[in-house]
Amino acid sequence: MELNQPTITKSAIVKPTTAKSATVKTHGKREGQIAVYETPYLRFVNRTGSRRTTKLPPGPYPLPIIGNILQLGQNPHQSLTKLSKTYGPLMYLKLGSINTMVVSSPEIAKQVLQKHDQAFSGRIITAATEALDHHKVSVACLPAASKWRSYRKICKEQMFSLERLDASQGLRRDKFQKLLDYVQECCMSGQVVDITEVAFVTSLNLISNTLFSADFAHFNSNSSQELKEIVGEVMRTLGTPNLGDFIPVLKLIDPQGAKRKAEICFGKLFAIFDDIINERLVSRGTHITSSMKNDLLEALLDLNQRNESGLSINDIKHLLLDLFVAGTDTTSSTVQWAMTELLRNPEKLLKAKQELSSVIRENKQVEESDISKLPYLQAVIKETFRYHPPGPFLSHKAEHDVEINGYMVPKNSQILVNLWATGRDSNIWINPDSFEPERFLDCNIDIRSGQNFELIPFGAGRRICPGLPLAYRMVHLMVASMIYNFDWKLEQGLKPEDIDLKEKFGLSLQKAVPLKAFPTRTVTVPFTRYG
Repeated sequence: MELNQPTITKSAIVKPTTAKSATVKTHGKREGQIAVYETPYLRFVNRTGSRRTTKLPPGPYPLPIIGNILQLGQNPHQSLTKLSKTYGPLMYLKLGSINTMVVSSPEIAKQVLQKHDQAFSGRIITAATEALDHHKVSVACLPAASKWRSYRKICKEQMFSLERLDASQGLRRDKFQKLLDYVQECCMSGQVVDITEVAFVTSLNLISNTLFSADFAHFNSNSSQELKEIVGEVMRTLGTPNLGDFIPVLKLIDPQGAKRKAEICFGKLFAIFDDIINERLVSRGTHITSSMKNDLLEALLDLNQRNESGLSINDIKHLLLDLFVAGTDTTSSTVQWAMTELLRNPEKLLKAKQELSSVIRENKQVEESDISKLPYLQAVIKETFRYHPPGPFLSHKAEHDVEINGYMVPKNSQILVNLWATGRDSNIWINPDSFEPERFLDCNIDIRSGQNFELIPFGAGRRICPGLPLAYRMVHLMVASMIYNFDWKLEQGLKPEDIDLKEKFGLSLQKAVPLKAFPTRTVTVPFTRYG
């Protein structure tokens, strides 16, 4: 793959590995005879005599019963990155009874997500996703068949189409104004801002208004903290490796409480949804036109009342759960990491502020239409996605046997595309451990296309994130609003290089230590309101 880009040194090359390949025992070599291929805890029988390989990718030797589970560690994305440097960009692990393939290069990711997109379109169903039968309805868990396509179409047409997004700009403008008003109050009173919290509250209300036309949280409120804990617990529970998923005999015991925790969190969110849905159904029953809302719930209820749609109230709740949790957590995570890196690199922050000042007219606020005119801001967000991907892994399942690079990926294997590893690969990026937005200037990598496999934070292929268009706008505008209107000063005694970068593992990578800073009035632009 040729990359004519000044910031990328060369394509990721599949390096030779000294790892031992699978042991092969053959019983006769003439065409049509049986060949038996054995590896630890895995056995293939080829009765056709075909030339297709049955050799598994290289990987560390598994222990009896538990396989390679212990090698995942507390931060699997980091542990698997280290292992891939020994065993190569396509690596085999045995996690209990689950065959797992770890992909750590753009070339192989392209084969998985583009060339063999349909074959790898499945999902591994875990104990946590089975909570309240979520896996039977969830757009994230359903097989890529008719019901899944129907849900994706609903999301695109009713929430993420260009027309819908343009029509809802006023709603987002209002939420960003509330964010700026709160930061301005802190600025006037000399109060520190918990950037992690304000990013979460703003993301939460942007999503809740898109879905329900209602704010779910307020700054410095107990309800905000409770919802943050619920959403965070959902993402940790769904993302943390669970023994019950790897060793079938433990599934009923649920030793880590994965399913139990998920049921509690889902139940709390469904209780909120039930109240809103019931209230909305009552108001619709009164036939008062003024009570109609222009949100996703209203559109879903319209579909529900059409008998041919097949969309039940239960289906609606599970679809809303997917959109609510994923949309809130990943957006707020990306904003907090972007702000973290800008505060750690004051010269990058200054460049971003200067660009904003040169583009935004005096006494105006940043608008969504301005994003295309802000290449350095876009580069900051791309670099944040590279260095701190919102989800460290893309998880898929093989629907049938597939051969990749001369290795066999057996049916029902779990496929983990390690975005964290790709983003920090020195074969792809110059100075991969440095935050350098400049690498994306004059570079044609588009994070929205799903075609540049060096950087696919939203995934690629048929499973690409449906909320990508909304998330793209939200992240850029939230970061731009905070750095355009205010300067930021770290807490006393804290130097930029001392800001903690520890991660909290889950479906998304949250910052372990919340980011806090004091806002001050910017010297380049006075504080102004939208409108």
